[in-house]
Amino acid sequence: METNYRIAYDRWWQDLKRKEPEEITTQLAVKYCSSTCQFVVKFFNSEYILDCNNETIYRKDDGQVPEIIVSIIILNYLTYAQPPQETTNKWISLKELSSGGNLFYPAFYKSSIVDLIKAFGHNSHQLLACAAALGGQPASFGDASVIFQAFPEIPLCVIVWEGDDDMAPNATMLFDLSSEPLLHIESTIGLGSYLASELKKQVIA
Repeated sequence: METNYRIAYDRWWQDLKRKEPEEITTQLAVKYCSSTCQFVVKFFNSEYILDCNNETIYRKDDGQVPEIIVSIIILNYLTYAQPPQETTNKWISLKELSSGGNLFYPAFYKSSIVDLIKAFGHNSHQLLACAAALGGQPASFGDASVIFQAFPEIPLCVIVWEGDDDMAPNATMLFDLSSEPLLHIESTIGLGSYLASELKKQVIA
């Protein structure tokens, strides 16, 4: 798995370096410094530096290198840069993505949604506390819900319904329809999996 990630990481770097930085900065809410060949990208509530000369990615405030799946998602976000689109406020499930989400949804449900149900299905109020570490803002869906800004143009929404004697707990993760063209489907799945994993870590913490 690590080898596959490394291949993808190297490939996205090469794809990014073939693009004109000015094209990316006019399409996405990112910064680029031509003197250092560095992008500054906001991912959830942290800023990351992408150094194109050294092909490195690290968090701006403390220099921490993100896990490789996060690096791939950020690289994919820059490489897939599309003309600006307004968010539609129309939330859709992964399985509704026309790029093949329905095929990937069963595995995504088992690996990510089930974790959300286990973590918050009987303690929905904890979702709000755990979401704060990732910059999440409360929403009005279900028994508890939070909207996250993964990137400035890409919001995600996590919703939890508590279980009781008559109904099993449930959860879902939704994507804004406008963000579908902004990431490869595999990066969209990776983004959702990352968010579920980070929320689960906050419960353990």
